[in-house]
Amino acid sequence: MPSVAFHTLGCKVNQYETEAMTEQFIKAGYHIGEFDEKNDIYIVNTCTVTNIADKKSRKMLSRAKKNNPEGIVIAVGCYVQIRHDELHDMPYIDLLVGNTKKNQLVDLVQAYQQDHQIEPEIEDVHHNIEFEELHIEAQQNKTRSTLKIQDGCDRYCSYCIIPYTRGIVRSRHPKAVLDEVNDLVSHGYQEIVLTGIHIGSYGKDLEQVTLIDLIEQLDRIQGLKRIRLGSVEPGLITEDFVKRLVNCKKVCPHFHLSMQSGSDSVLRRMNRQYASQEYFEKTDLLRRYYKDPALTTDVIVGFPMETDEEAEETIAFIQKIGFADVHVFKYSIRQGTRAAKMKPQVAGEVKNIRSHQLIEVAKKSKSDYLKRRIGQLQDVLIEESLVIDGQSYWSGYTDEYVRVYIQSPEQLGEKIFPVQLKGLLKDGIIGKI
Repeated sequence: MPSVAFHTLGCKVNQYETEAMTEQFIKAGYHIGEFDEKNDIYIVNTCTVTNIADKKSRKMLSRAKKNNPEGIVIAVGCYVQIRHDELHDMPYIDLLVGNTKKNQLVDLVQAYQQDHQIEPEIEDVHHNIEFEELHIEAQQNKTRSTLKIQDGCDRYCSYCIIPYTRGIVRSRHPKAVLDEVNDLVSHGYQEIVLTGIHIGSYGKDLEQVTLIDLIEQLDRIQGLKRIRLGSVEPGLITEDFVKRLVNCKKVCPHFHLSMQSGSDSVLRRMNRQYASQEYFEKTDLLRRYYKDPALTTDVIVGFPMETDEEAEETIAFIQKIGFADVHVFKYSIRQGTRAAKMKPQVAGEVKNIRSHQLIEVAKKSKSDYLKRRIGQLQDVLIEESLVIDGQSYWSGYTDEYVRVYIQSPEQLGEKIFPVQLKGLLKDGIIGKI
């Protein structure tokens, strides 16, 4: 039985696609191996959102060839889509596949094995108007499954290369989404996470269906316990949307509302299409309909031309919102985007200072949110067992995606339990059943 190993970089969309490609190879009779061991085939699902992502992608591709010089090393995904010319001549890569034909990967590999001169064309993703169907029945995680419902983006934020690597908005047909969720539920999955490049645009290319229409259909699936939304844009959060959403009782009160900056002048340079006051109003709207929901976000520090005053505005805005968690990223130049041409670019040491400041603010904000949960009784979906400082725990997540650690002599895996939240532990809360 030939062996194939995968390594995934980047977002939840990539993670979903890797799971789907893995199932293709399992069904074709391949053994799934560990990436750092000797295998016949290595597949790296690449990312190009930052320079660091590019570097990591190249590193993993090179490592694969060192693991087995005779093995076939395949680069797949966003980095390939946008930089296939520079990857083509790298000696440790045998085959390039962009952001199309991932559902044909087994056939492409077998064709390459027969004739090493065969290589699929890297198609222009902007000519793709149909959603490329991938399907998962059973992922490695037995409790929560990521579900890709949409691809592509038409926002063209000035710093972002992704619209050029993923193409125009394409939505998955509702029936295909429902069929996959029913399959996952039949295999024991209790939670799904809706993901895509810009899920708020779901249905834009379909007739008479929107994201909330799809969520309402998913909410009626028997056996499904939780629906969690991936990252969404502030524009999605309207009074009508939230009124309908709060009636979907399986939807988790956890909203990753993309922000990037709390400074209006920076937001304009980013082409984010909203101002900080509008963003604040969206968070206020969610809090009117949900009791203390988990609001999380992303922030880019050191965007071109960012001043000390603008950086302070972002810090103050994060403190004003009171996020449950904040992911802080240092701006990375992406050639081909408008931000790459903006002057002056912020010096690396300045980015480091601002990043450290924001991370400290984010830590306090998260700690404050976690402290508010202490004393509550909440449902926790158990996912794994682990050891912390020599002590054995079961670990899982609340509806708000708060990590909970539980000590119990019983086997708790892959079930939902009511848990009393007692106190802080590491990045979450210690609880008792």
